[in-house]
Amino acid sequence: MLLLGAIDPWMMAGLLYLGAGAGLAAVHLSRTALRLPAVEAPLRRTDVPWLALVILTGGVLGPLLLMFGLARTDGASASLLLKLEGVATMAIAWLAFRENVDRRLLLGA
Repeated sequence: MLLLGAIDPWMMAGLLYLGAGAGLAAVHLSRTALRLPAVEAPLRRTDVPWLALVILTGGVLGPLLLMFGLARTDGASASLLLKLEGVATMAIAWLAFRENVDRRLLLGA
């Protein structure tokens, strides 16, 4: 919360994903150095529009709106909302996308 007072939310969202990208690059480079096989499915031409939509919403709009929201919310409310995010995501996956949620996941949530 201290950084949000001094840094513009646009910059903070960018720094958030710059750190995530650096971490993923380190994982990729270490897998390459250890000569481990790729575990990703190949990208098909029909996947590109969906991938672009995911990048726009989850990689640009999501972090940007999160930083703008955190900049305008007090600490206690922001903390509670961020704790609720995981449970809400699980509930959406369970109800909307028919993901498997067993007793262990429900107890964890």
